Amino acid sequence: MRGILLLVTGCLLASCANVPPAPERSASKQREFDQLLAGKVAGPPVSCLPRYRSNDMVVIDERTLAFKDGSRRVYVNQMQGGCGNLGGPYTLVTKTYGNGELCRGDIGQVVDLHSHFTVGSCVFGDFVPYARPGA
Repeated sequence: MRGILLLVTGCLLASCANVPPAPERSASKQREFDQLLAGKVAGPPVSCLPRYRSNDMVVIDERTLAFKDGSRRVYVNQMQGGCGNLGGPYTLVTKTYGNGELCRGDIGQVVDLHSHFTVGSCVFGDFVPYARPGA
């Protein structure tokens, strides 16, 4: 009995140690992120973007994407799993179904623009809206 308890405790402790480190963000990307959120406060997370245009997406780092909704609101998504290699010759390809919204749980594929090969994938989390107070 004691052996089983020690084994379970060890497994629980090991599972806590598997938290991936936060991605490193370049100084220029941190400035861009700070500018996007300047003067805005976070609202409650939503499961789907109300409107989605791919040219409104800003890659902050391999796990953080921001979606601009005009100049008044920005939705930030912390991807579940990294979307490494975004930018340069790689882009994020998404498929929307039904009402065309991008939602939590949707899978994005990282695709090489030259060869059209998928080089990775990641899952969208909740979208946190940032807006100016009173907007």
